[in-house]
Amino acid sequence: MEFFKIRRTIPFMRHALVFNVISAITFLLAVFFLATRGLDFSIEFTGGTLLEVSYRQSADVDGVRRNLEQAGYKAEVQNFGSSRDVLIRLHAEAGESSARLSEKVHEVLKREDPTVELRRVEYVGPQVGEELAEYGALALLVTAVGIVLYLWMRFEWRFGLSAIIANLHDVVIILGFFAFFQWEFSLPVLAAVLAVLGYSVNESVVVFDRVRENFRKLRRASVPEVIDASITGVISRTIITHGSTQMMVVTMLIFGGPALYYFALALTIGILFGIYSSVLVASPLLMWLGVDRAQFVKAPKKTGRDEHDGAVV
Repeated sequence: MEFFKIRRTIPFMRHALVFNVISAITFLLAVFFLATRGLDFSIEFTGGTLLEVSYRQSADVDGVRRNLEQAGYKAEVQNFGSSRDVLIRLHAEAGESSARLSEKVHEVLKREDPTVELRRVEYVGPQVGEELAEYGALALLVTAVGIVLYLWMRFEWRFGLSAIIANLHDVVIILGFFAFFQWEFSLPVLAAVLAVLGYSVNESVVVFDRVRENFRKLRRASVPEVIDASITGVISRTIITHGSTQMMVVTMLIFGGPALYYFALALTIGILFGIYSSVLVASPLLMWLGVDRAQFVKAPKKTGRDEHDGAVV
């Protein structure tokens, strides 16, 4: 579907070096912040205490969160099961047991509503967090290797290498944002990062497929001209697809509440940089890695006749 069609090919590859310098600077900054600040992991990764409390009426989740913050507790608060049940996650406090911490939190909540009941207390050990971090990193690695193998089999190894460099560039930049602003990195955010990795590669495949097609159609065009024509040809589809997706994600970001906020924020950053990297990072890398028409268009077979006298050789 095309709502508009661009008649003139946009010379993206003319500015390929500029695009990649910007990407390299952004990438290095993200790595710097990750190395110096690190990620603010949630209790699923670091360990902590989980409490389930129940109210007689619908709970004010935002009010519960504010009360705990005013008391000096950094907590994740969300409804659990029904509007009267609330799940509270607290980071582990040095030298304080889960039982004592739960009592203090219960006292804070009872000041606002004496009817609140403490239903359940659980301790999430740091060992569980280490396992989650390892499995998350393993999931990221397996996804990246799978993408490279898929693109290698479908197109050619240069396509796979270009796509994975561009898409890992998106992942590192998302992590860099979370490190710089010290936003909480939780399991939903990890899921968003993996979703962005798959989402970005989809755009790369669309562009690469058009590149392969145009190598066969545009026989006299140079490699940069083929890539420019390919990117220009899918711009309408890119705007429609990513615009629609971004609208849904922004809606989640605004109206989804604290439980979905960082998940939607990671998706928002990932989609924006995913468009950029799939088009303006992966494509120049493909060109610099030496993609050529000969890799897709077979040379014409010789007729076996001598050009001068027409005799069969």
